[in-house]
Amino acid sequence: MNIKPLFDKIVIESLEALDKTPSGIVLTSSAQEKPQQAKVIAVGPGGIIDGKEIVMQVKVGDIVLFNKYAGNDFKLDGKEVTILRQSDILAIVEK
Repeated sequence: MNIKPLFDKIVIESLEALDKTPSGIVLTSSAQEKPQQAKVIAVGPGGIIDGKEIVMQVKVGDIVLFNKYAGNDFKLDGKEVTILRQSDILAIVEK
């Protein structure tokens, strides 16, 4: 299924949460934090929003950092995705 976000919305798919700490302690699923790093899978067109022109800064395939409690979670084709505004993106991770 294709998804086309509107305005300044972005669809992201969270990267896997760590299942153990760097020191090797295994974390249960309830102890794992929600990942704040994700891959962009769809980007809206931007445009004029609330009287301001919004130019989209991210593109499909980018790895981004986002606010922990930002956006709304949905299931799409069995995958967990989040739809959020571009302003909830904190940074683009460059490798």
